[in-house]
Amino acid sequence: MAGTVFVSGGSGYIAGFLIRQLVEQGWTVHTSIRDLVKESAVRASLGVDDSRVKFFAADLMGDAGWAEAMAGCSHVAHVASPLPASAPRHEDELIVPAREGALRALRAAKATGVKRFVMTSSMAAVAYGHGPGKSRFTEDDWTNVDSPDAYAYVKSKTLAERAARAWVAEQGGGIEFCTVNPVLVLGPLQSGDYSTSLEAIKKMLEGALPGLPNFGFGVVDVRDVADMHVRCLTAPDMAGERFLCSGPFLWMREIADILRAGLSPQARKVPKRRLPDWLVRLSARFDPVVRQVIGELGHERDADTSHARTKLGWTARPAEDSILDTARSMIELGIVKV
Repeated sequence: MAGTVFVSGGSGYIAGFLIRQLVEQGWTVHTSIRDLVKESAVRASLGVDDSRVKFFAADLMGDAGWAEAMAGCSHVAHVASPLPASAPRHEDELIVPAREGALRALRAAKATGVKRFVMTSSMAAVAYGHGPGKSRFTEDDWTNVDSPDAYAYVKSKTLAERAARAWVAEQGGGIEFCTVNPVLVLGPLQSGDYSTSLEAIKKMLEGALPGLPNFGFGVVDVRDVADMHVRCLTAPDMAGERFLCSGPFLWMREIADILRAGLSPQARKVPKRRLPDWLVRLSARFDPVVRQVIGELGHERDADTSHARTKLGWTARPAEDSILDTARSMIELGIVKV
């Protein structure tokens, strides 16, 4: 099965790999970027047949361009959503564009006759605000946005997915809607313009961390995230579905061990000592980035991906491959000096 599909946020990390996989499978891809001045650079990083990809200007906060971009498309993968490198001044800087962008894309999809709409959500919409006793999560779980550990990004992903599902239920007509909910996305880079999700690996490699805090993440490869999107676009009976997209949960100390074992002297700056929790909490008083994620401290958030395996036949590659491919790309591209 192949046709014409719209992928929002074509300059993004996940979208780039998704577009490549779709073109390889015979799809024609329409994609959006905020400014068409960047089209040539994005095309160069994609490295696919130019005749199979068409670019449109569209922004999460404006109506212009969305209907034109989706014209002639039977399927949509809405990947675009804000992912900041630092703490926003106000949570609405993330919440409003994430929520309104999803609704804007859905309205355009309905108006242009799109049949299926796959939205990139996040584990952030699943695994927060449940208390310390819960560490494993399924598609039935939802983040409690009123919880103290639901910081701005977490709220933005949760509220955007809930708003999208409510809109589809009330106004979606015949659109088949489903979500992909990834954890921390790692993997190879195609250019020096890297995703914020890779920042933790960068900081470890360049020795920017004084030690390893008791933080952890579910880890998944960007190629596997793209693969799950393709499966959601093509598999039967996707209406209302939700899929957690994750490999194993790893503590930062485990990620550091993988880097040292796989890179040898290139990982000489990766910290070995652990930072005590009290010191991390103290630093949160002075560092807004640490302050917003302090609720992660000591919390394990492990994803049960049995539903994706059963329904989609999806599996994740070894986390070691993703971590080391991230690191090697950063070194080769000069993003990190080791």
